[in-house]
Amino acid sequence: MRRRAAALTAGALTGALALTGCSAGAGSEKAELSVSASYMPQPVSADMAAGFLTITNKGASEDELTSVTSDAAGEVTMHSTTGGAMAEQTSFAIPAHGKLVFRSGGNHLMFEKLKHAPKQGQTVTVKLGFAKSGPLTVEMPVKSTTYNPSTGH
Repeated sequence: MRRRAAALTAGALTGALALTGCSAGAGSEKAELSVSASYMPQPVSADMAAGFLTITNKGASEDELTSVTSDAAGEVTMHSTTGGAMAEQTSFAIPAHGKLVFRSGGNHLMFEKLKHAPKQGQTVTVKLGFAKSGPLTVEMPVKSTTYNPSTGH
């Protein structure tokens, strides 16, 4: 009798896990966004700063970064850099199962009309807006002017 009860319990557990797997798969048809490696080098000018971060999408659907705002600046714009030429962008695609990288020498954020000059050790709050997903709020640490994320210095 114990073997039969154990077999029935194991069968019920397997069925429950299979149903859980189905429901989890059905919800993954959307973007799953997270932010990492965010930082702002301490600005060298009183009214402008740059910002860098990585947005990772673990979901099965692409999304698009459409806006960036911060209470620290009058305006935050997004820029691409290709072949040394910088151009302002109104949005950036974030591919399914992919990343959008903002780094020195490439895509980057420009904080314009700074309300105060952020200093190393402080943080700047940034709100990211997306075409499909809800907004994300990021605490961006202010690093040294010469900070290099690959070395951590």
